[in-house]
Parts: sequence; structure tokens; C-alpha cells
Amino acid sequence: MTTRSADAGVPRRVLRMPRTLGARLFLIFLAALALAHILSFAVLFLERYTAARAVMLDTLENDVATSVAILDRLPAAERPQWLAPLQRDTYGYVIGEGRAGIPELSPRAQQIAARIRAALGGRYPFTMQTVPGPREHLQAHLRLSDGSALTVDLHPAMKPLTQWLPYVLVAQLLLLVLCSWFAVRLALRPLADLAAAADRLDLGRPGPPLQEDGPAEVAHAATAFNAMRERIADHLQERMQILAAVSHDLQTPLTRMRLRAEMADPSSERDKLLNDLAEIQRLVQEGIAYARSAHGNDEAAVRIDLASFLESMVFDYQDSGQSVTLAGTLPTLALITRSHALRRILTNLIDNALKFGGAAEVQASILPAGQLRIAVRDHGPGIPEDQLEAVFQPFVRLEGSRNRSTGGTGLGLAIARQLALALQGSLVLRNRSDVPQGLEAELVISSLS
Repeated sequence: MTTRSADAGVPRRVLRMPRTLGARLFLIFLAALALAHILSFAVLFLERYTAARAVMLDTLENDVATSVAILDRLPAAERPQWLAPLQRDTYGYVIGEGRAGIPELSPRAQQIAARIRAALGGRYPFTMQTVPGPREHLQAHLRLSDGSALTVDLHPAMKPLTQWLPYVLVAQLLLLVLCSWFAVRLALRPLADLAAAADRLDLGRPGPPLQEDGPAEVAHAATAFNAMRERIADHLQERMQILAAVSHDLQTPLTRMRLRAEMADPSSERDKLLNDLAEIQRLVQEGIAYARSAHGNDEAAVRIDLASFLESMVFDYQDSGQSVTLAGTLPTLALITRSHALRRILTNLIDNALKFGGAAEVQASILPAGQLRIAVRDHGPGIPEDQLEAVFQPFVRLEGSRNRSTGGTGLGLAIARQLALALQGSLVLRNRSDVPQGLEAELVISSLS
């Protein structure tokens, strides 16, 4: 027979640490320091309690011996007036039998009874009793030499803590929090700088290297990062040079082949050959353009009027019979940028919109953050969501209408993305949600001057 445990079916709560490394280190450091602080305070309090109890018992022993001897030598009529001077914070004296109690004693009461017994010796036999009540109350009943009853009334208690001690503890806790935060921040700053340098990494626009200072481990990581960036930049530079060289060297034999094909007798095979050569030549030209786009920052920046620039592009398309329109009001902006690179980006986007949507709509606006946004929209079939980023890779073509039969080489969007990065901007694609189908290409330029 199987038995089911009592906690079966009860979800087990797992203590989850914060997601950030800084928060985790801060909690670990703070918990360790706070625990050490609490243990130190507990040990100090225990030592203070032990010392105070020893002093209290020694004082009680000496004081009881002296006070009982004084009261024993005084006449019975004078004893009441001496009770006030002999009164202490935790104990005093009562003439008479006192209050009835019980003989049961706590460990502390037994220690007090032993000290009183040592103080009185065998001359004054006594009995110790506990008086019931909310706090500990003890009474030692004895008789003086003349037979009069005397009661030692005790209220054992530690002296209260000083009023400023809680403020000191709070100040120490705040100091622990501040020191823990500062230590974590100091330890994670190099990691944050490394992450920021990786985010700023743009091999097309070499920036300042990461500072190679600080602790040995941090300096070593910065040196390795700078070396890695240089190796990647050299690799990409070599790749672009090879692509540009191959594409350039292919143009001459392609031109000779095209001339020979055109001189041949007209035939269907000749036409097919010319079409193939034209397609290869377009691919070569796009390869050269892509290689050059990686160095789009070589072009000098000029000041252009954005509205006039966009209107001239749209009018050129309209003059050739293409369905390209401007949407909304164009912002009045004098933009300092690389005009040829910007024109190439928009040309590629508009050509794609015309090719796959039959029409293109261009819109420009200034974002609240002060960035320039230029959107090119179409009413084409769009792109699957999982392919929106893949189409920016070189030579990537989607199935269906976006294939080689439409004339595409798979480099147009890759070139546009490279040039957008060279303009310190970004280029993204998204399927339109305001219409049944369509694609929107959004170019955002951060630096407007």
C-alpha cells in the first residue's frame, strides 16, 4: 500500500535571487555584514550582561551585609527612618514579615540567595521566597538580634540600555548598506564599461579603445577586448576587400562575354545568354556596392534640406511613371548627413516597395527624442515575422515573390542596413498593422547635425 506524504501536492516555494549580478552581490555582502554585526552585538550584549550581573551580585552582597548590620544595631524605633537611605533601584528593606510567597526559586534567584547567605553568614538565618507577579519579585525573610522581622525586598533587573544605542545601531546598519553598495558598484563598473563598449562596437566607425587601466584582471580583460575588436575589424576589412576585388575583376570578362553574345546571330539561346549575363552583372555591381557600403563613412557630410531632398526623390520616381507618394507634412529640417548614402538607402527601400507592393509611400517625422524617422510603406505580401531580421543578411532571399525571378540579388537590404549604421542610425522592418497586408521599413537617424 502506498502512502501519500502530508505535503504532497503543496507547491514548494523556491527562494529566487534577483536577476542582476549587482543586486545579488549586494544582498550577499549586506547579509554577511549584517549577520556579523548582529553576532558581534549579541556577544557584546552577553558580555555586558554577565559583567553587570556579577557587579550587581557583588554590590548586593556587600550592601546587604552592611545594611542588615546597621539596622540590627539601631533601636527598633529608629529603623524605619533608615529604610529610605538604604533603598536601591532593585532592592530595599521592609520592617516586618513582608508578603507571603512560594519557596520555588529560579536559577537567578538561587544565585541571589547564595550571595545573601554569604553576606549574612550564619548569624542571620533567612528564607528566600518568590512573590507571584508579572515580573520577578523575591523576598528574603530574616530576624534581627532582638527578634524583629526584617525583609529584604528584591526586584532583580538589568539596567536599561542607553538611549543613544539604537541610533548608533541604525547608523551602523546604514553604513553597512552604503559600504556594500559602494563595493558592488566599484566591482561591477569595469563589467558595465565592457558591456557599454561592446554595445558601442561599430567596426565601420572605429572609436576610442577601451581604457586598459584599473586592477590587473580588469586591465587584462580590456586588453583582450581591444585586441578582439582589432582582429574582427581586420577580418571584415579583408573580407570586404576580397569581395570588392572579385566583383571588380569580374566586370571586364563579363563585358567581353556580353559583347561577344550581342555580336552572335539572333536566337533564343543568345537571348537567354544575354539575360544570364545581365543578371550576373547586376550581382557583381551589387557586390561592389555592398563592399563600399561597409565604408559609407568615407563620404563627406553635407547640409541638405530634408523636405526638398525627399520631394526630389519622389518626383523623380513619379516622372518615370512609378507610384511613389509622400504622406503627411514633411518636417522643416536642415540635416547634416551623407546625402549619397541616405539616397541609396531610400532608393533601395522604395525599389523594394515598388517591386513587391506595386506602390510606395514615404513619410518623415521627428520623434519626441529628437531623432529623424523616415518610413517607406507598401501594400505587398509582407514578410514572415521570423524572417524580418534574416533578410538583412547578404544574399538572403525569401521564397515566393521575393526571389531571383523578380530581379533581386539579396544585397539591397544588406546595403541599406550597412549605410544606415554608417549614418549612426538604424533600419528595421515590420509588417503593417493598420492595413490588411503590407510592409514598413523604418529608418531612424539619431544624429541630426
